Amino acid sequence: MSVRSISLLLISGMVLAACADQAVIATASDRQAGFAFVSDGARRATGAKTVWAQSAKEIAATEARVHALVHGKTIGPDTAVQVALMNNRGLQAAYADLGLSATELWEVAIGPNPNLGLSLSGIGEGGLARTFEGVITAAVLELATQKQRTALAETRFRQAQLRALGQTVALASETRMAWIDAVAAFEASALIGRAQGTADAASELAAELGRTGAMNRADQAREHIFTAELAGERANAKLEAQLAKEKLTRLMGLWGAETAYYVPDRLPGLPRHQPGRSDIERLALTHRTDLAIGKLELEAIAQDYRLTGQTLPSSEAEIVAGVEAERDEEAAPILDASLQIPIYDTGKLTVRKGELAYLRAAHLLSEQAVNARSEARSAHAAVTGKYRIARHWRDTVLPLRRTVDEEALKSYNGMLTSTFDLIADAREGLEAELSTAEAKADYWRAEAALTAVIWGGTPKGDAE
Repeated sequence: MSVRSISLLLISGMVLAACADQAVIATASDRQAGFAFVSDGARRATGAKTVWAQSAKEIAATEARVHALVHGKTIGPDTAVQVALMNNRGLQAAYADLGLSATELWEVAIGPNPNLGLSLSGIGEGGLARTFEGVITAAVLELATQKQRTALAETRFRQAQLRALGQTVALASETRMAWIDAVAAFEASALIGRAQGTADAASELAAELGRTGAMNRADQAREHIFTAELAGERANAKLEAQLAKEKLTRLMGLWGAETAYYVPDRLPGLPRHQPGRSDIERLALTHRTDLAIGKLELEAIAQDYRLTGQTLPSSEAEIVAGVEAERDEEAAPILDASLQIPIYDTGKLTVRKGELAYLRAAHLLSEQAVNARSEARSAHAAVTGKYRIARHWRDTVLPLRRTVDEEALKSYNGMLTSTFDLIADAREGLEAELSTAEAKADYWRAEAALTAVIWGGTPKGDAE
């Protein structure tokens, strides 16, 4: 290989290196590369603002804001979600993964720096010359494929953005669900505590009657057992409330003095009108991050294997799953939606591996889309169904139960019924109160899950 040939190769390499995409480099090298997309998506999905703290100063500022939001205060679900999106360290680690993806794009966009240090003396026509020729040729080939590799790295970076957004929405959904669980547990504990007051009074009366001989030991035991059972139930309810609040604390990333916060004693009442989204499937197919990541995977495989041909929708891969709305006068009709998956013409592919990788990704995306539509329909059915159930308990069962309790108390005061009957009615009244409260909590859980299904951030442990 001649000196002139070496010079031409080096000059060609330097020219290619000079053509590096400066816009891509500027984007990827930004300290908050890709985070604006995540922040905007999180705001639209959750209504909260997320933060990416990358220095001790920024972390300290976040902690100060968290302290102002929670310390010594009773927080609502929106505040809990806001704190989690700012302060959860697992989420901050996910944002660091986004940053690492940006640095990988940055590195590819810069490309190799062509340089060669060698002495021309002693280079003959033997193996040494061929070795240098191979090294230089490989470097130039790497530069020649830089555009393709940069495009692939950009696709992977966009996937990283979507993964970060999905993790953000999932954390927000899990935090909101934890807040609902904590408040519901405290509400149940308060209801049991209220019933325990009545039971304690009856138990004391039974003890007094026993001392006077007006009540035998068996009857006294029947009175005391209700009080003892309630005491056990209340202790269990308090423990459940404590554990539920601790989970919420963990999701918000709080520790030390910051755990001194409170949640309300009861959940908000039901909304006036039945909720639901008639376009739930369309919203899921539009916004779900897992589907968007799947579509980008098809693009990445096509770039990686240089698949060519016209990109056309395939009838075999197009998802147009019909939706048969449930025959329910109160349920809104569900609009149909579709997701088209591009299938490349693989007839001319020479690399079998690329063909199979693409088809595999296409089938997985089809499965994800079918599942997303099913989850959307289930979420819609759950939120409307749970609302009707909770409203039935609130408007029908509980008023009837309270009427029974009022009449039982009148009969007891008029000495028409025994203490046993009053206690039995009190037990049934407590069960009705607890069932009503649990139905209300189930509705709010379904409402929180609806947002998660639309954005693909299904909370952990809530996949059923």
